[in-house]
Amino acid sequence: MSPVLTLWSGLNSCMTPRRLPRGTRRDPVTLGYDVERVNKDRWKEIASAAGVSPSALFDRMVETIELDEHGAPVWFESSEELPIDTD
Repeated sequence: MSPVLTLWSGLNSCMTPRRLPRGTRRDPVTLGYDVERVNKDRWKEIASAAGVSPSALFDRMVETIELDEHGAPVWFESSEELPIDTD
């Protein structure tokens, strides 16, 4: 079982979010994406409710997200127009 997966067992919402032990990540990087502050704050709330850090939640989501035959999330509508800054 990966270190991320072990964080999900036995936690409840009143506990302080747990972080992965230092040195656990094999190739850590910082995400360089600009997102809406409200969404970042909401992500932190969701992670806290799950009892993990926002980065541990991100890793867990990427590891478990259900994808369609094209590799896109099954819930994502490809016809959605998203603003893309190409500068």
